[in-house]
Amino acid sequence: MMVEKGISTAMNARIVGSGSQDMVLAHGYGADQSLWDKILPDLAEHFRVVVFDWIFSGAVKEEHQHLFDPQKYSSYDAFADDLICLVEDMNLNSPVFVGHSMSGMIGCIASVKRPQLFQRIVLVGASPRYINTGDYEGGFDESEIDDIISNIESNFHNWCSEFPSLVVDARHPDSVEKLSKCLASMRPEVAVSVAKTVFYSDEREILDKVSAPCTIIRTTRDIVVPNSVAYYMQEKIKGKSTVEIIETDGHFPHLTAHQQLLDVLTRVGNLSA
Repeated sequence: MMVEKGISTAMNARIVGSGSQDMVLAHGYGADQSLWDKILPDLAEHFRVVVFDWIFSGAVKEEHQHLFDPQKYSSYDAFADDLICLVEDMNLNSPVFVGHSMSGMIGCIASVKRPQLFQRIVLVGASPRYINTGDYEGGFDESEIDDIISNIESNFHNWCSEFPSLVVDARHPDSVEKLSKCLASMRPEVAVSVAKTVFYSDEREILDKVSAPCTIIRTTRDIVVPNSVAYYMQEKIKGKSTVEIIETDGHFPHLTAHQQLLDVLTRVGNLSA
């Protein structure tokens, strides 16, 4: 496995806090590390927290944007390699990994490549597959995913303003606007490429190879990931796993129910310390 050394600099990685337990917060599609702002100060009182921007993020500096190669990042595998490199670059010691959405599965893949990489994996709104198939409910028919990709391709800026209101609780307009700005900061061609990687992914087979203990966090109503996905993952993951339910609508509990999420992360983080 080839891992590019020093990529953590391009990913704007930084450490906040000085606790004895390391924790990594990994944002999801279209976002950047600023989406953790509501919980980061409190977490930093208890943990040594690493935040960063995936190489597709609009927050990546212009001199590093060339590092995004659509062919390389056409699967989660290259993202997992970047994550392993990040942990090594930052000299982290068996951190708790918190992955939102796509990052949850990236963390699982990284943990299979390096079984001792993480003390615990926290999967926030993660899904191994978004497309329904057989008796598996991913949440979308393939034609619906095709329509999402088509909308991103054909009218990117309209999509950036409309999509957040579907996936973030509308009772939090500031959070809807925050996600919209993150999406709009991406280069359109990068947004399309990563969306294809995410929405057409199928990582169900990786779950029974994950030996790290996992905490699976779902919200009461998430149109992106059906509730059944959390229990599917719990059943399939090889290591010990539990499901935590956060009382909020939408796919972004760190924006709309941050205190509840903070309580869960503090609890599971202290268990790992």
